[in-house]
Amino acid sequence: MRRLLAGLTAAVLAGALAACGTSSDSGDTTDAGGVDQVKVGVIPIVDVAPIFLGKEKGFFKSRNIELTLEAGQGGAAIVPGVVSGQFQFGFSNFTSLLIAQTKSVPIKAIAAGVASTGEAGKDFGAVVVKGDSPIKSAKDLVGKKISLNTLKNIGDTVTRESVRKDGGDKKNLNFVEMPFPNMPAALQDGQVDAAWVVEPQLSTIKAAGGREIASTFVDTAPNLTVAAYFASTTLIEKDADLVKRFTEAINESLTYADAHPDEVRTVLGTYTKIDEKLRSSLVLPKWPTQINEPSVQTLATLGAEDGIFTGTPDLEKLLP
Repeated sequence: MRRLLAGLTAAVLAGALAACGTSSDSGDTTDAGGVDQVKVGVIPIVDVAPIFLGKEKGFFKSRNIELTLEAGQGGAAIVPGVVSGQFQFGFSNFTSLLIAQTKSVPIKAIAAGVASTGEAGKDFGAVVVKGDSPIKSAKDLVGKKISLNTLKNIGDTVTRESVRKDGGDKKNLNFVEMPFPNMPAALQDGQVDAAWVVEPQLSTIKAAGGREIASTFVDTAPNLTVAAYFASTTLIEKDADLVKRFTEAINESLTYADAHPDEVRTVLGTYTKIDEKLRSSLVLPKWPTQINEPSVQTLATLGAEDGIFTGTPDLEKLLP
């Protein structure tokens, strides 16, 4: 979910597209034993717990997929990595994918990734303030300094929408970019007035006495689909069977994770540094298998209004 715009310059795209003819992007991933060696670019956050859990449960192995999960910094690394064939599949929030689509990057979503719980005050993303802050609701953010992990991305869009729905001027917001892990200290020290965070920083700040003043995903759209798994259009065209098997395994993983929250909390300990106490109190997102298309359209419409895209997103080309 980090800076994608810089990663999608003409130079990066030229390099990525030039690599489209390499064997790694041609669907040639099968070893001598008939098992596909598949690399997936993921971000080591709560959102991707299902794919780690699915790997443990053998959902990919049963479909002749040997899965390797590689951590990327965010869209700037994962999107070009998928296009070039470094990864066969990737995970990214939808705003990053929409930005890529408007730049004619040859990618397509293949499966849902993560979704809002749809419950205000009980979601995995929110704007928070210190306990003694004079900020009481989203409209009070006008003119204040708010931290985001990436400027001109999904945090920008959903925070603006919370402010607008609360009667504030969404154009008069002062966003500051910083990594999520830095936000609790920055908020506590007064470097920022508010922070847009996701888990585990959301629970960390609340445990230190912070207050949630806006459930941004909930404010933006009912049951917002926040992110998705995606592939290059080249791989989709050349190895439809692999894409089908991978999608089936992801969907089984999403369904299993949604039904087994205790196992989700356990697997988080295998790829994140979230301690056991914090893992037990995290607000987990939802993991439906269906992409909520109207909610993605809302992200596209709001992002266009806010000037996040250079062109008009084409959901028909991006969505499965």
